[in-house]
Parts: sequence; C-alpha cells; structure tokens
Amino acid sequence: MFIVKTDRDRERAMDPGFVDFKETLPSLQLYFLLGIVYAVVTPILLPFICVFFAFAYLVYRHQIINVYNQQYESCGAFWPHVHGRIIASLLISQLLLMGLLTSKKAANSTPLLIILPILTLSFHKYCKHRFEPAFGKYPLEDAMAKDKLEKETEPELNMKADLADAYLHPIFLSFDEELDEEDERHQKETTEVRVDKHETQSSSPVTELGTPSHYQQHEVYNPTSPSSHYASAYEQSSSQYEYHYETHRYEEHGGYRYNN
Repeated sequence: MFIVKTDRDRERAMDPGFVDFKETLPSLQLYFLLGIVYAVVTPILLPFICVFFAFAYLVYRHQIINVYNQQYESCGAFWPHVHGRIIASLLISQLLLMGLLTSKKAANSTPLLIILPILTLSFHKYCKHRFEPAFGKYPLEDAMAKDKLEKETEPELNMKADLADAYLHPIFLSFDEELDEEDERHQKETTEVRVDKHETQSSSPVTELGTPSHYQQHEVYNPTSPSSHYASAYEQSSSQYEYHYETHRYEEHGGYRYNN
C-alpha cells in the first residue's frame, strides 16, 4: 500500500477482491476426495487434511463475511452440486476400501461393506427430495412477507397488477412481453389507418345528392317518362324524316322538286 506508484496500483492494493467459485469450490472438493480416499491407504495424510479444512473454514468464513465483495447472491444454489460431489467422493472411497480389503486377503469382510454404498445412496436420495426444492424454488411464505413489506413502503403500489407475472419463468415473461408489444403495434397501426381514412373522407366533401360539388349534374334516364329535351329532339327528327320521305316519293312520280 505504501510502495504504490500509480492510481491503478493503489486500486489494486485496496481492492479486496471476491470469491471465485469456479476455482475455489473444485479445489476444496479435490482436497476432500484425496483425504477421504487415502485415509485408509495412508492414514498419516488424514490429520493434515483435517487441519487444512479447519483453517479453511475460519479463513473463508471471515473473508466472505467481512472482506470480500459479494458479486451476486445465489441463495445457496451451489450447495446441491457440492453435496452431490461429496456423496460421489464417499462412494469412491467406499469402493476403494472394498477393493483394498479384497487385495489384503480380507474378502470375508467385503460383503459387510456393501451396505455402506446403499446407505449413502439412500441418504443422498432423502436429501435430494427433502432439501433440493428449497434451493430451486423460493418459499411462498418469504415471498408473501416481502410483498407485504413492499406494500407498506409503497402504499400506491398495485399488487394485483404487478404480481400477475411476478413469479413467471423469465423465458415465459419475455414471450408475454413480445406478444404485448406485437398487440400494441398492431393496435397502433389499425388506429393510424382509421385516422387516415377519416381524414380522407373529411377532405373531400360531397353535395346533398351525394356527388362532388365540382362535378356536372347528369340527368337520370327514365324509360317511362323521358325528359322534354330528348322528347322534342325525337319529335323534330321524326317530322323531318317524314318530310324528306314524302318529297322523295313525289319526285319519283314526276312531281315538282322541292328545294329544302
């Protein structure tokens, strides 16, 4: 601390660090496996393993509680894996013990040791069904207590609306959010289309007869009662046709020619 030269060196010297579980836990499990396996083969190794774990317990407990920075809270999620590896170490040590006694011409005692793996597996099965759900599922009592505490700190909080999807799995929660976003997007597009259609209709006013004001009005064709304009034109054309027809017949019979 007193021989640092730069700010980076000072930060490194003052940084307490954190527990690297991916390196610490495998090392401790390996030491436990070596100690329990070689406890029968080389018993002199067992006291050193016991002293190591005693000091490791004191040091790691102090460092984790008072010194190390906590990166995240797993609520004991590592313990089922550690427990499974401890059971595996016990099974390996028991099998090696049976093999050792067989090689030492103590085969008569080997059948009595078969009960040890059975008892170990039974204990593992009991612990798995009894305690493992507590590491994977949060207790409802604790969840309700935290919800009530949050309700007291924030009286305006709507618990029913906020807790509807509070305990869903994250993958289902993201899927519901995507569906909600798609529904909102579709609803927004529908609203925009309706607004544009309404603006288009309002920008083109119509007359009382339902036709635009700048269009010319057309007469409606009625075969039973034709308009006076068409009737007069029809009568005039028919009279002229009859006049020309009579004049043509008169000329064919040698009559005088009329000049029209």
